[in-house]
Amino acid sequence: MRTFDFAPLYRSTVGFDRLFSMLDQAARVEPSTQWPPYDIEKRADDAYRISMAVAGFGPDEIELTQHDTTLLVTGQKKDEEEGRAYLHRGIAARAFRQTFNLADHVRVTGASLENGLLAIDLKREVPEAHKPRRIAIGGTQAVAGQDNVPAQVEHRVKAA
Repeated sequence: MRTFDFAPLYRSTVGFDRLFSMLDQAARVEPSTQWPPYDIEKRADDAYRISMAVAGFGPDEIELTQHDTTLLVTGQKKDEEEGRAYLHRGIAARAFRQTFNLADHVRVTGASLENGLLAIDLKREVPEAHKPRRIAIGGTQAVAGQDNVPAQVEHRVKAA
């Protein structure tokens, strides 16, 4: 496996430390720790799906937790039935813990388990306050107090 040294990039960038740390961490992850296998697909402009192969796990053995921008998927098999003797054990039954870093304003909208695949649906919902808005450029009318010219006050002297 190739390894990349991001040290020169740390010296020449400002504010991207977190990005390079994440890339460096992802490059160091061994393939054996990437279990169970998963796919991430973009279903629409603001909709995504994570599909995980969790054969042998039931819905009551998998837990999904979202905290801010982190989605944690854990699986823990319940105690096996007594009296089973396996000649070959090919279906993985080990516990797993998979963490996904989500973008801002992405939330889990649902999850389902069918045919050994866990499907987690995600949707990005940006609040109106954070959406870009178009600002109209006004004509020659100036709004009082907003044209950076001090307001003039007329002084009248009362005639006696």
